[in-house]
Amino acid sequence: MAQTKILRRSFLAQSAAAATATFAAPAFVRSATLEKELHVAAIGVNGMGWADLSSVGSHAKVKFVGFCDIDAGRFDKVDAQFPGVKHFSDYRILLTELADKVDAVIVSTPDHMHAPVAMMAMKMGKHIYCQKPLTHTVWESRQMSLLAAKMNLTTQMGNQIHSAAEYRLGVKLIKDGAIGKIKEVHSWVGVQGRTHNGRTDRPPAAPVPAGVDWDLWLGAAPERPFAAEVYHPFKWRDWQDFGSGALGDFGCHILDPVFTAIGIKSPTSIMAENDGTTSEVWPGPETVTYEFPGNELTAGPTLKVIWRDGGLKPPRELAQLPDGVELPAAGSVFIGEGGVMVLPHVGKPALYPQAKFADYKMPEVAGTNHWHDWVDATLAGTRTTDGFDYAGPLSETVQLGNIAARLPGVKLEWDAAAMKVTNHEAANKLLTKSYRKGFEVEAVS
Repeated sequence: MAQTKILRRSFLAQSAAAATATFAAPAFVRSATLEKELHVAAIGVNGMGWADLSSVGSHAKVKFVGFCDIDAGRFDKVDAQFPGVKHFSDYRILLTELADKVDAVIVSTPDHMHAPVAMMAMKMGKHIYCQKPLTHTVWESRQMSLLAAKMNLTTQMGNQIHSAAEYRLGVKLIKDGAIGKIKEVHSWVGVQGRTHNGRTDRPPAAPVPAGVDWDLWLGAAPERPFAAEVYHPFKWRDWQDFGSGALGDFGCHILDPVFTAIGIKSPTSIMAENDGTTSEVWPGPETVTYEFPGNELTAGPTLKVIWRDGGLKPPRELAQLPDGVELPAAGSVFIGEGGVMVLPHVGKPALYPQAKFADYKMPEVAGTNHWHDWVDATLAGTRTTDGFDYAGPLSETVQLGNIAARLPGVKLEWDAAAMKVTNHEAANKLLTKSYRKGFEVEAVS
């Protein structure tokens, strides 16, 4: 392992000049390959990484040129489906070595590594498909949005239900005024912040499995020993250093149609209530209340969006449900001046009270392939509806909820333009984080 690290440092040092020269490019220059096919590298190749790259790879004009994963034992599926593609363990080496061969990059790592990987790739002019939540911090989301715009890139966040027919139908109903102007929204999911292992403190150290580069898995996060069955490959979501809890896992899905339908962007205040947390893990059941500026689709000058997780749900009476009908396990209730819409996660929307909408004819709305939408837009040099200009503010909102979760009971006043909490200085320190050397994220100037 020590020799591997020395070789990696040597390679990166030798390639630093070339990388810096690439990063200095003022704007993206369309490569000749994009006229006929998209050359893609995937960072993270199993789990959600496999779901993303196999979906992107089903597009006829996609050619994979590099696969990267810190676990050498997780390439079996990609090798069977897409044989002959070169393997890497370090994304920095992949991006440097294949700089002139890669048009676009899929980022499907744990949350804490989204920004380090995607920002490096974007600085090199690579189009990005990045898993949700877009980033691990509010500050990172802002930088990702700024850099994508500066480099004129085609981007997409991996909240694939954004393109599903069910969510698109819900969005259309709200925009069409089916339930009138919106007074309030309640959203929820059943899982909680530490749902995957229930721990509140660090587990005992264990030997690193063969083939796993634990240093690269940690990446930007502070060093800690490997432990079995609590970090890699999946349960990292519970830990503040790596994941974003229940809100980070599901907020960019369930709040997506709320943002899309109503056109909200940044809250003006956030307050969380929960059972308390530690500096290690995210809280158990929580309620996060956001307040947004109103617009032409809202009933008043402000709009409350209330998030619940860990088994908490809004009172069923709010939805005006008939006897025998319960709220879904996850979803949103839109309360309008002329009725209520229940939008499950994932399911067709329903309008209430039932008697009022008994004869309502639902419009026909088709879904699209979220991954292919990104490929098609990249090839055409156009934008997606879920690019970082949209996904950035949505992810900022999610991570603002996680800041409030660390300060339960405190109403935080948010100035989005200044990117500052105006009434609580300690909260501002949680907008960003420190990075280990070699994995830094730089501000976009």
